Amino acid sequence: MNGATDAAQAAFRTADEAVSWITGRMKFGIRPGMKRMELFMEKLGFPQRRLKFIHVAGTNGKGSTCAFLTKTLIACGYDVGTFTSPFIERYQNRIQYNGRDIGDDSLLALVNEIKPIFDEIAETEWGAPTMFEVSTVLAVLYFAKEAYPDFVVWETGLGGRLDSTNVVTPIVSVITNVGHDHMEILGETLAQVAEEKAGIIKPGVPVVSAVEQPEAIESIRRAAAERKSTLYLMNEQFRFEPVRSDLDRQTLRFSGPFRRLDDIDITLNGAHQLKNAAVALMTLEVLRQYYAVVLDEEPFRQGMSSAQWPGRLEMVSRDPRVLLDGAHNPEGAETLAEALSTVYRYDKLHMMIAMMPTKQHEGVLRHLLPLADSLIVTEPDFFKKAEAEALAGLARDMLKELNLSLDITVEPDWKTALRLLTERTDREGDLAVVTGTLYLISDVRSWMLYRKDSDKGW
Repeated sequence: MNGATDAAQAAFRTADEAVSWITGRMKFGIRPGMKRMELFMEKLGFPQRRLKFIHVAGTNGKGSTCAFLTKTLIACGYDVGTFTSPFIERYQNRIQYNGRDIGDDSLLALVNEIKPIFDEIAETEWGAPTMFEVSTVLAVLYFAKEAYPDFVVWETGLGGRLDSTNVVTPIVSVITNVGHDHMEILGETLAQVAEEKAGIIKPGVPVVSAVEQPEAIESIRRAAAERKSTLYLMNEQFRFEPVRSDLDRQTLRFSGPFRRLDDIDITLNGAHQLKNAAVALMTLEVLRQYYAVVLDEEPFRQGMSSAQWPGRLEMVSRDPRVLLDGAHNPEGAETLAEALSTVYRYDKLHMMIAMMPTKQHEGVLRHLLPLADSLIVTEPDFFKKAEAEALAGLARDMLKELNLSLDITVEPDWKTALRLLTERTDREGDLAVVTGTLYLISDVRSWMLYRKDSDKGW
């Protein structure tokens, strides 16, 4: 049988088949390293070299920063590709052109182009590419061969140095912040985690960052100096001031090396979003100054104010009030706790949580338990997860340590847990919060908004 016939027989027939093949590779896990990606790009003719990337890394805030950048550039008349993770509702969410998901026909054709090369690489000493690597290649091919965007907003998956997205050379690098996440892979200290994230800094390419811890700043500063990259660091080269903060409307004043911007409105909630907006503004200023990107006043402001990001302080129901927030690490939990203390008003707070097994559970619970009036511990519909009973036991130990008392319910089935949560939130002044792993957020969001199960995943 000749090669063409083999390829035809091996081809996927539908987009669903192609997506199932990609997401099915998730069970093989994460394998940091760049060699498989480099082989992919070489065999495809280096398609990434045709694109202008804005590469965004960081522990928290990546998605919101990408949303600000994407919305504002589109509003200012540019065509924008966006690659983000994880996806909240369906696989196609992660690859977008001007805010629209990759089409099924494009996805199917490109995956069929990728599959024979995948098989070749699988036979090498480097082994089969991972799910995230295949997804990254798919995004590069879509943008380089079909969509042709002016810019690609390009979010890392994990870390930076060995992340598959690091196969590109961007026109600007962004490191939002550094915190306690994926430390089993990225390093035992914040300095080591920062060093991994600083791996996206390329020689001569400007870098924007809001990193604040002294040891993390040192890692970023050293990497930028070694690569002769101009560093724009929050509270040094740029800064912001809060002007107003109301529910669903915040205003900031930005000042940077090139100009000052007064009264920039955003609609994302939480004080941390002012910081993310400032990072996006500095990044846009770099594009304006270095690459003559035109940011007309009215569409620029409209783009910043229209940015939204699902699953982060998102109110998905008003009666009862149900707030979703993927606070899956200590820094995210601290941010959620601050928002619950300053932005939202409630008589009683009923919380539902699930976590992944590798996360910093104690740090998350320490921030959230003091605010809750009741807690339901559950599990996402995912093959990896922290067992609900074990997480509840940790919560009980934490309550003793904090000298607090709290009603804890263990319900591994998340749909039953959600029903219990909404039944508890029966008074007008109550607030329900679903938090923890984004896999749970994805489950609950799809069910509450569309009454369907999510295709969630990385």
